[in-house]
Amino acid sequence: MAPTSGKKPAPAKKAAKPAKEGGKGKGKKTKGTESYKLYIFKVLKQVHPDTGISSKSMAILNSFIVDQFEKIASAAAQLSRVNKKPTLTSREIQTAVRLVLPGELAKHAVSEGTKAVTKFTSA
Repeated sequence: MAPTSGKKPAPAKKAAKPAKEGGKGKGKKTKGTESYKLYIFKVLKQVHPDTGISSKSMAILNSFIVDQFEKIASAAAQLSRVNKKPTLTSREIQTAVRLVLPGELAKHAVSEGTKAVTKFTSA
């Protein structure tokens, strides 16, 4: 008899849990699309605190960043394949950035990336 009484509370807990989530109105079952909109907005406010941005402009900037990310990632993956290494390291990413981005922009990106990696490894 003890095993059957032990099984009854378990379904009650399962039934109570969805009711609790439904009561909040904030279920995390649906995954939203990933975007850089929040980060674009934060950088805009750092550079120009009193300037806003339209949703169309934000969408354009977001797709631009997604495209650049894909270009850099595919270039880094190709470098990794050519060198017969199964792992993407910061070295491949750095070389891919130098290949994909033009001139001065590549230099700034490499220096900021190096600074970020150094900060991450020291923390």
